[in-house]
Amino acid sequence: MKILHTADWHLGKRLDNFNRLEEQILVLNEICEIADEQAVDVVIVAGDLFDTFNPPVEAIELLYKTLKRLTNKGKRPVIAIAGNHDSPSRIDSPDPLARECGIIFMGLPNTKVQTLQLDDGFEITKTDDGFIEFKLPNYSYPLRIIATPYANEMRMKEYFGEEKNVALQEALKKSWGKIAETYCDEHGVNMLTTHLFMQKRGGETLEEPDGEKPLKIGNADLVYSDTIPSQIQYVALGHLHRFQNVGSDEQPVIYSGSPLAYSFAEAGQQKYVNIIKAEQNKTVEQERIPLKEGKLLVRKRFKSIDMDMAVAWLSENQNTLVELTIESDDYLKPEDSKRLHSAHQGIVHIIPIVTNENRMDLSTKQVNLNQDVTALFADYFKSVKGQNPNQEILDLFKEVINQQS
Repeated sequence: MKILHTADWHLGKRLDNFNRLEEQILVLNEICEIADEQAVDVVIVAGDLFDTFNPPVEAIELLYKTLKRLTNKGKRPVIAIAGNHDSPSRIDSPDPLARECGIIFMGLPNTKVQTLQLDDGFEITKTDDGFIEFKLPNYSYPLRIIATPYANEMRMKEYFGEEKNVALQEALKKSWGKIAETYCDEHGVNMLTTHLFMQKRGGETLEEPDGEKPLKIGNADLVYSDTIPSQIQYVALGHLHRFQNVGSDEQPVIYSGSPLAYSFAEAGQQKYVNIIKAEQNKTVEQERIPLKEGKLLVRKRFKSIDMDMAVAWLSENQNTLVELTIESDDYLKPEDSKRLHSAHQGIVHIIPIVTNENRMDLSTKQVNLNQDVTALFADYFKSVKGQNPNQEILDLFKEVINQQS
């Protein structure tokens, strides 16, 4: 059977003042097309469906339309779990209607899904807290999924009760192990999906995305991949925005990543969905499929003397969102800023950088207090900004001084 794994859609997310909804529409349409072209049997969305607890209406509409389309008219189950950006009650609220369409929402770690049989579609044959077993058309063996949506401290107390004093790592190991021992034998495909901060023990220390609500505080909320039961053939993770495997080739533990770059720390990252080919009692096969839609996020640097070159580059790279750094020995003139913005409508930030040789260190320079107030202001401005004020700023300062006279 074939499973498509995606995560971290963050519908409704903005980049500074830039709305990303049109890009999200395009990339989710691309994911739907991939699901159909690859003839996948199941889709897993591993959390952070929305960017906020109260997403805009258009983001909610986009989620429901996309998930319904992914179900292929109820023939393909779509499992969508809550992430740390999602409200569990909002994720769970459409469940009665969504189930009839083939969409399984899970907002809390102890969610128990009801059994279900859809005409000409799939069947949910067994369920438990945080567990679902599917019977899919054309397959003699079942698909089992252990699902643990994001759990903060309050949710963990509900989920684990008195065991909350036990470290998250040990609590999850015990819970997952019990479910796997009960339901996940070798006569089916066994998977886990969760939205947690997970990494390989002794491996690279991973970084959470810029602007993310942090999941890892010290090591208390860090979960190692060796917590996962041996019966599990594949783990579909959400939270980190870069595609990576924190497990092994034999037991992949995969962050599929976000479908769009959502901060300039992700500039240049290729985004993917992951297609898993799974059989009972065998190591899964994987295929990363690159996503093409969405604007590139680019960090670009120029010197102020290369303003013509900067404008030319901006004109040639329109389908981007840009963080532009300008090195200068003087304050960026308004006309230069206007010229840059006129050349490109996707400049998110312009960062002026003053070269070191033009900085003034007042701690080693004696200030001449006999200067007029405008010269004193110019010295102060350079000490704070690291560059000389331009004529427009000096004129504005003089105007303010004259009004005070």
